[in-house]
Amino acid sequence: MTAKKQTWGPATLSEFDGVRFLHLDSIWVQGAMRIRKPDQLELEYIQRMCAWMLWRDPNALAEGHAVQLGLGAAALTRFCHGQLKMRTTAVEINPEVIAACRQWFRLPANDTRLTVVNADAAAWVTDDAHLQTVDVLNVDLYDHDAAAPVLDDEDFYRACRGVLADGGLMTVNLFGRSASFARSALRIARAFGSDQVWSLAPTKEGNTVVVAGRGVQVPHREVLEQRAATIESRVKLPARKWLRLVRPLPMSILTAI
Repeated sequence: MTAKKQTWGPATLSEFDGVRFLHLDSIWVQGAMRIRKPDQLELEYIQRMCAWMLWRDPNALAEGHAVQLGLGAAALTRFCHGQLKMRTTAVEINPEVIAACRQWFRLPANDTRLTVVNADAAAWVTDDAHLQTVDVLNVDLYDHDAAAPVLDDEDFYRACRGVLADGGLMTVNLFGRSASFARSALRIARAFGSDQVWSLAPTKEGNTVVVAGRGVQVPHREVLEQRAATIESRVKLPARKWLRLVRPLPMSILTAI
């Protein structure tokens, strides 16, 4: 018997006030790019997905391997590959999204530092070939309704931890004003350990970025402030604001572990 071929809804775009938006057969925004400034991270939550830089030496970023689970409009992929000069892998299950990013969102062709893979993120993180090969893992996995993460159980987050090298970091986009946030954050804390998970305050749209590490040593405050200043100078992202917003997970979540 031949397996039924997976079909996907069309990837479409809209434009408003100089910004191009990606949609997946719905009104919900899956990503954005300012047309005249394609290297700029347009959405605030996407900027905060880069908060992992506070936990790493900003002068050695190019040495790492960055992986995005969920391509969106390729903003993080373009940023890690183009601006940070990291070896970058993007894993996207929907071939329509990859084609749209190549046509409309300045996603470059694969090269020695960039690999875009048409694959299931769950299968990718459970492949033994990827164990401890990733320094930075960005997880942003939503379907066309953008209602809740597609992959959000404890086994998935344990597999995410498994692909991280020692000292590696994961950022995850969650909805902080939704009842599902506490459940998701608890699953992450159980997979990574409560002392290895932090969150930023929600954006005005309700997105909360959670940061989780594998054996990460938290620098002294003075070091974090220096790193934040370096990040702002180098890539023009509001890292000092991130530093004011980042917190350990609240005790109301951690007591459930």
